[in-house]
Amino acid sequence: MSKRFKVVVTDFLTHPPDTEERVLGDLARVEVLRAHHEDDLLGRIEDADAVMIYHCLRFTEKSIARLDRCKLIVRCGVGYDNVDWAYARTRGIPVANVPDYGTEEVADSAIGLTLALTRGIALLNSQLRCGAVDWSYKHAAPLGRLRGRVFAIIGLGRIGSATALRAKALGMDVAYYDPYAPDGRDKSLGVRRVESLEELLAQAHVVSAHCPLTAETRHIMRRETIEQMPTGSYLVNTSRGAVVDTSAIPGAIASGQLAGAGIDVLEHEPPPADDPLVSAWRDPRHPAHHRVLVNPHTAFYSEEGLTDMRVKGAEACRRALVGLPLRNVVN
Repeated sequence: MSKRFKVVVTDFLTHPPDTEERVLGDLARVEVLRAHHEDDLLGRIEDADAVMIYHCLRFTEKSIARLDRCKLIVRCGVGYDNVDWAYARTRGIPVANVPDYGTEEVADSAIGLTLALTRGIALLNSQLRCGAVDWSYKHAAPLGRLRGRVFAIIGLGRIGSATALRAKALGMDVAYYDPYAPDGRDKSLGVRRVESLEELLAQAHVVSAHCPLTAETRHIMRRETIEQMPTGSYLVNTSRGAVVDTSAIPGAIASGQLAGAGIDVLEHEPPPADDPLVSAWRDPRHPAHHRVLVNPHTAFYSEEGLTDMRVKGAEACRRALVGLPLRNVVN
C-alpha cells in the first residue's frame, strides 16, 4: 500500500518517528516539525491528513483554518487546552486526546511529591546541602503521621483515581471534589466524596490537583482558596499549570499557611525569569527555597509512558485515515 497520507508531529518529539512509522508506515509518511511556536508551522501543515500535537505550543484558529484535508487533530497527552477544539469543530475536524498513557506515572509523581514534602525529605535535604542547619531531624519538626490524615483530590478521573488508591495504601483518608464524577465512583474506590470545594479544602492535609484546565478550574487554587486550607498543609499540582495561581504560593509559604508545595506544571513553560514562584524558589533567603519542589513538567514521563503516548497517538491517526470509529474525541 502506498503512503498516500501525510501525518505531521508538530512539537516536542525530536527523535526520528520510528514508533509512529511502525504504526502508520504502510499508510502515511510522518514528518517531525520540531516547532517551538505556532508560527513555525506556517507552510508545513496545510496538506496534513492528521496532526499530532504535544504541549510545547498552542494550536489555534490561525493554524486550524489552514488545514485543507485534515481528518484528525490528536493531542498526544491528557490535557487539550492548548488546542482550539471548539474552532476545529466548526471546521468539521475532530480533536482527540490520549487520556490513559501516563496514568501510573503521574499518580506515582503526585504521591512522590507528597511524601517528599510531608515527611520533611526535601526540606532537610535542601537545608543540609547548603549548610543552613546542623545535623538534626528537629529542623523539620513538627511532622505528623500520615495515616488518617486527609488527602484531598480535586478531580477524580483516571489519574485522580490512581492517585487515590495509592494514598489509600498509605493509610490516608482520601476525599475528593469532582462535580462531574459519576455517582458510585466513591464506593468503587473506597474514598469519600464531598459536595463542595470549600468542604474539601477545610479538612485537607494535602491537596492534590488532578482536574483538566477549564474556565471553572483556572486558578481554582489561588490565594483565597489556599487560605481555606488548614495552616501548615501542603499543595501538589501535577495536572495543568494554570489550575494553580502559583504567584500565591510564596506568600503562603512565608506565612506558614502552606508548609510546602510540589509543582510539576506551570502556567508558562519554561517560566519567565521574573515568575514569582520560581524567583522565591531560587532565593536562598526565601522560605520557599527549602519548602517548594518545582519540576519541568515531568510527571508524565517514563520511557514506557512516552512510548505509549506515541503509539496511542499514531493509532488514533491510523483509525482516522482508514475510516474506523474514532476514540477519545473531545469536541
